[in-house]
Amino acid sequence: MILAVLQARMSSTRLPGKVLMPILRQPMIVRQIERVARSRRIDRLVVATSDQPGDDVLADAVRKEGIAVHRGPLDNVLERFIGALDAHPADHVVRLTADCPLADPDLIDATIDLHLSTGADYASNSPDGAAFPKGLDVEVITAEGLRRAARQADSQEAREHVTWDVWNNPLQWKIAWLPAEPGQDAIRWTVDRPDDYAFVATVYDHLYPANRHFTSDDIKAFVAKRPDLANYGGDRRG
Repeated sequence: MILAVLQARMSSTRLPGKVLMPILRQPMIVRQIERVARSRRIDRLVVATSDQPGDDVLADAVRKEGIAVHRGPLDNVLERFIGALDAHPADHVVRLTADCPLADPDLIDATIDLHLSTGADYASNSPDGAAFPKGLDVEVITAEGLRRAARQADSQEAREHVTWDVWNNPLQWKIAWLPAEPGQDAIRWTVDRPDDYAFVATVYDHLYPANRHFTSDDIKAFVAKRPDLANYGGDRRG
């Protein structure tokens, strides 16, 4: 059983409320869920948000789409993940973040396949220096590995960043990295700022009506034809 946990909150410091900002008349998180749902390897998707009143509207929007929601402490994301796992038992957990409306389902599946085939405690597609575009990050960890990380969490960083213990103690974990073309991590597809949102909205406006299943290659081909988007907001976009 493979459980995907999509962490989300309304109180983003750089772009508050971004997860519900509209993309083609739907909240951004709903567009991301559409893409994640195309994964062939994920068995269940749960959105993990906080138990604060400010996230009530987010929980309502997600439940309206028939997606399970788990709520927990705002400042302890790791505890939210453990709570989601307790509520929806699984063997492996996929960590996703709700600022990635261009998520790539094939890349999610490739990372899961790597995790399973290598027997790793933890697998990811974002090694230093050879990552995929920002906004396509995928992390997969065994359920026992996630519980181990929670037991060992002794700092606010560990509680906020979920896999902090893995990253900072690599010799204590069996880790697998999905190979990527060097330099791809310079491409920015995540949404943290108004210009990021404008870029993603433009991608959807042009690609989604013709093909709801547009791919990462389709995005790169589109940007290649649009010099005005190549470095939109000061970051490389394709």
